[in-house]
This record gives sequence, structure tokens and C-alpha cells, in this order.
Amino acid sequence: MGDSARVLRHASRVIEAVRGERRVAVAPHVARSWQRCLTEYGMQPAGARATQVLPPAALREREQRLGELFRVAVAEMESLYEQIAGSGYAVILADADATILHTISDPALTRAFRAAGLWHGAVWDERHEGTNGIGTCVAEQAPVTVHRDEHFMGYNLSLSCSGAPILDAHGGLLGVLDASSANCADPRLIQRHTMALVAMSANLIARWHFLQAFPDAYILRFHSRPEFVGLLHEALLAVGNDGRVLAANESALAQLGQVDRQGLVGRPIETVFQLGHAALAQRAASAPRAIWPIRDTEHGRRFHALVRAPQPRPRAVAVPASVPAPAHRYVGSDPRMQHNFHCAQQLFGRRVPILLQGATGTGKEAFARVLHQAAPWADKPFVAVNCGAIPEALIESELFGYTRGAFTDADRHGRTGRILQSSGGTLFLDEIGDMPLLLQTRLLRVIEEFEIVPLGGDRAVAVDLHVISASHRDIRQMVQTGEFREDLYYRLAGTTLHLPPLRDRADRTELIEQLLAEECADAAPLRLLPDALHALLAYAWPGNIRQLRNVLRTAAALCQDGVIRRSNLPQELLDAASADAPPGAADEAAACCRTPLDSAEHAALLRELERHRWNITHTADSLGVSRNTLYRKIRKHQIALAE
Repeated sequence: MGDSARVLRHASRVIEAVRGERRVAVAPHVARSWQRCLTEYGMQPAGARATQVLPPAALREREQRLGELFRVAVAEMESLYEQIAGSGYAVILADADATILHTISDPALTRAFRAAGLWHGAVWDERHEGTNGIGTCVAEQAPVTVHRDEHFMGYNLSLSCSGAPILDAHGGLLGVLDASSANCADPRLIQRHTMALVAMSANLIARWHFLQAFPDAYILRFHSRPEFVGLLHEALLAVGNDGRVLAANESALAQLGQVDRQGLVGRPIETVFQLGHAALAQRAASAPRAIWPIRDTEHGRRFHALVRAPQPRPRAVAVPASVPAPAHRYVGSDPRMQHNFHCAQQLFGRRVPILLQGATGTGKEAFARVLHQAAPWADKPFVAVNCGAIPEALIESELFGYTRGAFTDADRHGRTGRILQSSGGTLFLDEIGDMPLLLQTRLLRVIEEFEIVPLGGDRAVAVDLHVISASHRDIRQMVQTGEFREDLYYRLAGTTLHLPPLRDRADRTELIEQLLAEECADAAPLRLLPDALHALLAYAWPGNIRQLRNVLRTAAALCQDGVIRRSNLPQELLDAASADAPPGAADEAAACCRTPLDSAEHAALLRELERHRWNITHTADSLGVSRNTLYRKIRKHQIALAE
């Protein structure tokens, strides 16, 4: 059956189903959507595609309207995509008007998604695109799957979409998270797994928004099962300083058996649970991390809860427009760094300690700062301690502090140690492998008991710890040789992440451009000539990012007319560049200075890609090369697959 005949047959099926002339077994949300599209919007299933796309300025305005939520959503999208990568799905973020703000997909499928109308700025509400995962999710404000012929418009029959709403603390719609396939051959039943993953990610984004939305309120976190408190499915109530409920999330409604928020919002907390506002405040002040039993007022059912005290809003920090945000500046687009960041962000946000391993200069402290800025406690201190730079005789007092008169020449007022200074924020222990064994024992006790005794003191002080440690030494090997305590290692290494050396990163050009932008943030932009870029890319960088920054800083100071030339680079770098060239450096630099031979190859690639309708597998076969080689050639010639 041809495409036109298939569309006409589908149109007849939809129209007859809506008019009641034919029984069609579809999900209730699909039936309701077909009814809206045909009777309310006056749409015709056999109509031609006319995707509405917003201009870039309007799209940027919508992104800015979401603020920090947009960044958090994009990070969660990347985590979701890792779970479904290779399945032919794109992860899509749309706002409450069903306008697509961001997408993540396999580069080889970009053209297919664009052909289906799924690109940035496209409006996918039901009035424009009929029944679909994004628009119908907006209309229903509930998770929906729309699979192939469940779409209203005939031109969408190859799509399969699963959309979940991102709700605010009052149940309002913030946006939609969607996973769509442009040519799905799986049955609808298979989409359940995808739908579950999408709904979970949307819930995580909504949960983050709830926790950020009420900095001046008490947040009561509870569940009928204690192991779920603090995790994805926990119930959340925001309680004001007057003891009344300000907001409740969906899980709270379900746990308490409420049909809607009207049954909770505005009520004094003692009418919901068997505790008063004073008891709530006392718990928040004395034991914010302790889970304790509570009972609801109506039925006496047992729950488990913890409470967060009111917190001041983080102060906004102005970042010059020419300088990228920290996460992008230090994480970049290198796949390993992206994986490290998204893994660490999820775990660190749940208080899992992180151990960073990597050579000197790979940016371990910068990476730790990015994690801190992405954590819920970003407004609290980030305290960095270089365990290898402090003399062994002083490191104990630096870390643990001391009381008045603790030792000769001690400050007469005593001193707060770095661990206590970091309480509530992040403690970064750099070069943890250089910490003396005796102090490792003391540090282990602090991490296990969450309290510290300063030198000369006799009273323990509670600390709220979030620890990131780092070392260029192999800590696991040190454990085997007895140089590092095994029990401390397992306490610090909730997860271990390895930061790649600069020579192995796939985003070297991007890093060079970003670091150069920082150097001229307060001055006119600098331009890097192709031969200078070639030399930078071909060098092995034994000192990693730290060495690269120093080289660029020197070159920026030496250059004339705002142009960095090869002659502005250190001679030792130029001498070593050709011998130490890392794999791919020549390809990356060649894109900047194309020769006639390169131009011919560029034209041949475009011709073959067009001939095979941008199908990577078919193009690679016709050229007699592997898919990886073809992708490398595409990157070399800066051919955009989305075009």
C-alpha cells in the first residue's frame, strides 16, 4: 500500500471512530484527543504538514523563562538518553505550550527527526500537529504514549512518542519531557519501558523544582517506607512559618489519599500529621538528617519523615557573556567528561561521596566546583583543602581546627577548621593520597559520625558533610600496599571517576576556544590562526589543562592586532608538536585550513550523503569505509548532519 493510500485509509478510520460509525480500540487519551482535533480544532487527518517554527529570538525567550530549570532538565535529558541510546529514540524537552526547546538524538538520525518536524522551535500542540506525545501530554497533563496510527495526522504515522508532564509545586505544567522515534517498528506494548523511564526523569526534574521553590519554608519529606525517604518517590510538603501547608507534590497526594491539592493546601500541619509547627521546627534545627516516625491525623497511619529548615536563596552571580558557564567550560562535549559529570551530578545530589582520579592538571578541582554549583547546597561554602600542600605538622589543625590555648603559638581565640567551615556545603580534599595515615583515622571517624572534635577540645560539634576527594595517585593501589586505609577508601569512593588527560579529549578545539574567551573576557576578542591551532592540537600536553591555560595566557599577552600566530607559541611546544601529535589532531586542524584535496573530499562526501539520503550506513558502504571512519570524515569537514 502506498503512503497516500495509507494516509487516506487512516483518515477514514479516525473520522468514523470519532463519529461513532466504527469501533476502534485505542487508549482513552487517544480517543479524547481525536475528538478534540476533529470537532474542536477542525483538523483533517489527511492534511499536509505545515509545522509552525518559532524564530530563534522567541525560542531563547522561552528558554530564559524556565531559568535554572532548563539547565537541570537538559542534564536529566542527557542522563535519560544514555539509557535509551542506540534504540532510535530522541529525547525532547518542550515547554508548557508544546514548543520544542531542546533535543538529544543520534547524529545519524538528525535528518529523519527534522523531516518529521521534530526540531528546535517547532510547535507540537494538538491544534498544529494533532494527537502526539507532546501536545496530548500538554492537553491531558498526564503521561501519554501515542504510537504510530494513534496519531491523528496521517503524516505522523511512523512516529512513536511517549511524553510525561513536568509539574510545578502547585500541579501546574512547566513543560513536557518526551522520547520519540521517527520510524518505530516495535509494538505499542514495548513502549511501556520507555514511558516508565521518561516519567521517572520528568518526576526527578519536578522534584528538584519543588525543593528549590520554597527556600523560606520547611520541607517535610515522607513516605510509608523509610528507605524511600530522600529518593525519587518521596512525598513532599512545603510548610510556611505560620505552620500552614503551602504546597504538596503528586506523591504526597497519593500517600495521603487526597484527590486534589485543595484538601491539603492552607491547612495547619497539625491537621495533616500528629505534630505541631513547633515540633517541626525543633526537628529541623536539631536533627535535619534523621528519619523519624509520624502518623497522619485522619487515619493514624504510620509514615517516616525528615524535615529541611528554611534556607536563604542562593545569590545570583553575574557571568560575562563571553565566558561560558562553568559546567560547559570544564566538562565540555567530550563523551567521557559528559558521562562523568552526569553520573556524578546524580550521585552527589544524593550525598554519595565522589573520588576523582586523574593526572595533574586535568581539572579535578574545577570539576568538583562544577558539581558543587549543580548541587542543592550550591549557596553554601565550597572549601578546598590540598592535602599535599599543607605541611604535615599543620594539616591536623587546618582540617579539624583548634580551641584557645590548644598548643604553643595557637591563636588566642582558637580557629575553625576547614571541615567545619564546609559544613552544609562541599568539602574538596585534593591529593587525598598524601594525607598521613594517622589523620586518615580521624577523618574516617568524622565521615562516619558526622561530628568533629577540634584540637584541644572536649566537645563534639555536628557537621553536615558532602565530600569530594581527588588524587593523581592510584588510591586503590595505595590500599593494597598499606599506604591508605581501606575503610576510608570505601567511605570516600562512593563512586570513582577518572578524568581523561587533555590529549585524549575529543573537545580540545572547544576547550581552546573557551579558555581563550576567558583570557580576553574584559578585552577585545582574540583570533587564533589555523597554523597556531594546528600546533596546539598536535601537542601532547603533559601538563594538561593547566599547561594549556598558561600557554594561551602567554600567547594572548604576546600577540599583536588581536591575532595569535604560530610564532606566539612557546618553541618547546612547536618542537614537540609533530612528534607528540595525538590521534585525530591532524584531522581536527585540517577542518580549519582546507587544501584543494580536502575540498574535493568534502564535495565527494556531500555528494554521496545526498545520493543515499544521508543514511550513514549506506553511504559508508558505498565509499568502502566503516561508519566510524565516515563520522570522522564528517567531523573533519564540519558537515552538519542536521542540514
